[in-house]
Amino acid sequence: MTAASDDGLAARRGALTLIEGAMARRGGLDETMGGALAGLEGRDRAFARNLAMTTLRHWGQIERVLASRLASPPPAPVMALMRIGLAQALFTDVADHAAVATTLDLAQAEQPTRPFKGLINAVLRGLLREPPVLRDEDLAPDWLLARWRAAFGAADAAAIAGAIADEALTDLSLKDSADAAALAQTLEAGALPGGTLRSQLRGDITLWPGYPEGQWWVQDAAAAIPARLLNIKPGQTALDLCAAPGGKTLQLAAMGGTVTALDRSASRLRRLRENLARTQLHAEVIAEPAETWADERTFDALLLDAPCSATGTFRRQPEVLWLVRPPEIAKLAMVQARMLHAAARRAAPGGRLVYCVCSLEPEEGEAHVENFLKYHPDFQLEPVSPSEGGAPAASVRPDGSLRILPHHMEGGMDGFFVVRFKRSQG
Repeated sequence: MTAASDDGLAARRGALTLIEGAMARRGGLDETMGGALAGLEGRDRAFARNLAMTTLRHWGQIERVLASRLASPPPAPVMALMRIGLAQALFTDVADHAAVATTLDLAQAEQPTRPFKGLINAVLRGLLREPPVLRDEDLAPDWLLARWRAAFGAADAAAIAGAIADEALTDLSLKDSADAAALAQTLEAGALPGGTLRSQLRGDITLWPGYPEGQWWVQDAAAAIPARLLNIKPGQTALDLCAAPGGKTLQLAAMGGTVTALDRSASRLRRLRENLARTQLHAEVIAEPAETWADERTFDALLLDAPCSATGTFRRQPEVLWLVRPPEIAKLAMVQARMLHAAARRAAPGGRLVYCVCSLEPEEGEAHVENFLKYHPDFQLEPVSPSEGGAPAASVRPDGSLRILPHHMEGGMDGFFVVRFKRSQG
């Protein structure tokens, strides 16, 4: 990351606002983006976003380092300034003196933080004189790291934690695989298993080749696997039960399916409709909760990407690791079970049902399989083969479901659980 232009204070204020928005609510960074960065030029906008993301990715390390130097936490605005000062000094190419000086300038500019300039200066300069020991395990909350060790073993848990600091490249799903070679060249992209392109480009995606023509959409490589596993043929009916923001609906439509996209959030479906229009793909879009949707149709293929804790999305939303709590995981698991049961009755004889969550927590993934099969004896688990749909071989569990961990692919991918069921013909 390069330093911002001029004194960079406006960009740093923008970063502070982005961080505050992210930590106030999941997904808040993107929601806050427009207002926080209004008036900033392109280079300063990029600096602000990169500083916010760097701070969030290294949140655990920064908190531990500051706690080791503070007898008690100062007021929240002061902590916020020390975080971005430390993030710049330790994790970016901003010069140490600039990281400290701009942080002090920000403190001087506001009455609540002005009396703490001496403390800020002492803490930051002290940490620069005696650089702290930074451990990957501190990137994750202690309780989540303990869960991952119990679920996946010490080595995989350490690899997951280490991936938290990594910046994700942009993965793209294509409307037509015949365009892959040409798009790979113009988008500076490499092809991943399954057909995803991973681009090296940065900046406004709406300016990238192929975007206005609807040739592709942004979708993490892991998130693209579940729809592929349905193996739908042109003309088959498909139901995407939690469709927004729509990447999987677009995949099903591009395969030639007759697609119905269902989601309880009318506002989130707006983005899906926009992408359908841009790509000139077609789907029936309905704003209704999946559990109570009154339509009695059955479908050849069903995709349930259920609401979840989203702990597997930390490469792009690192704040989720610090916002989720154990009771929320248990509550979401109950919602997921209800939605799975609702989805089952909509499968036609011989139909396939793919269930997935972008969560690393077993209660939201593996724990559902046995219970679902117990209550739905007319379904069987249909194993996924290694490399099928672009699934990494390391992700295939003994029963044929997928536990995708971020380090299972070089360059990283979101964490997911995916399982495919098939309904009997009778």
